[in-house]
Amino acid sequence: MISVSAAREIIQQHTTSLVPVRIKLQEALSCKLAADVWAPIDIPAFPQSSMDGYAFSFADWQHTKYLKVIGEMAAGADKYISIEAGSAVRIFTGAAVPPGADTVVMQEKIQLTNGGLVIEDEQLKQGSNLRPKGSEIQKGELALAAGAFLTPAAIGFLAGMGITEVTVFPPPAVAILITGNELQTPGHDLAYGQVYDSNSFALTAVLKQYGIQKVKLMQAPDDLHILTQQLSLALDSGDIVLLTGGVSVGDYDFVVEAAKRCHVQTHFHKLKQKPGKPLFFGTKDKKLVFGLPGNPSSVLTCFYMYVLPAIMQICGKQSALPVKQVPIKEAYHKQPGLTHFLKGYYDGEGVKALGAQESYRMRSFAEANCLIEIDEQAASCEAGTIVNIHMIAI
Repeated sequence: MISVSAAREIIQQHTTSLVPVRIKLQEALSCKLAADVWAPIDIPAFPQSSMDGYAFSFADWQHTKYLKVIGEMAAGADKYISIEAGSAVRIFTGAAVPPGADTVVMQEKIQLTNGGLVIEDEQLKQGSNLRPKGSEIQKGELALAAGAFLTPAAIGFLAGMGITEVTVFPPPAVAILITGNELQTPGHDLAYGQVYDSNSFALTAVLKQYGIQKVKLMQAPDDLHILTQQLSLALDSGDIVLLTGGVSVGDYDFVVEAAKRCHVQTHFHKLKQKPGKPLFFGTKDKKLVFGLPGNPSSVLTCFYMYVLPAIMQICGKQSALPVKQVPIKEAYHKQPGLTHFLKGYYDGEGVKALGAQESYRMRSFAEANCLIEIDEQAASCEAGTIVNIHMIAI
């Protein structure tokens, strides 16, 4: 067995970003840009009104103090109006300011008299309420640099320039291979000795929570030949393969042997931790293979602690779960030698280890908002001791 820290380091060493791809902008949320994006046009592409009001030449108005209204410009209007001396046009927010006009007065600051415009705004200046051409960004200017993450606002910014595709480091495709003769799909009656499969539901949900949309679900019985076939198919379809169950050393645990037959290089098998001691990690080419224990609580614990950081690394993100150092509210005792991950609840001041910590029990996990990490060498953890917690609620 190896330590938790050693396992984390090994996974990090064998995890790399995927080859950049060109994808549609609307599919790029949370992706990391792999290439600079340059503005193809000026934004705005024309002088634009930021108010409903009237557009005119400021110098002309200063000379006459009275302007004749000769027409109107609405947003998107395709007609062309030229501002003549002594004239103004009715204009609306987002509309193009006609040539010859350089200022917009708000409609609340005017009086209309006999078809003419009297302005009652002592604060008005040349250029008021007008967005100059290219004031947001100019054609040829760097819009977003490689390495930027595409937030909803970033996607809106690029879409506003007419950009439809971007080059990004893609998130990984994940294949989930559920193993076990005892598993039944929810919605069907249980035969004697069967249990409902919950691992595929939990893993699919948490992957989608972190933006992984390409998820393929597969299943195999406790049969070495079939499992090897299914693992080979999973390796063909996923950048990351997650197997659940069959990873220990029992008579029906075939994951390690199936991985060997599929030419997966083993990097470690078994950790000094509880739950999740039998965790397996290997690679084939640049694909990652995680053999997760079968117990549901162990599956999620190992996912949060090892799989999720690898996914974040592939996506170019620095961290997975926020880590806090907080006091534990009640004493916890264990034997030295294993790192313990406890389902816990953090209330903003301290953390409490929940009941039902056994690896098969999910009720407490459903109530948890964090995992408490108790160091491998610790024998006791008195109330008030500062511990690391990994926040799993986002």
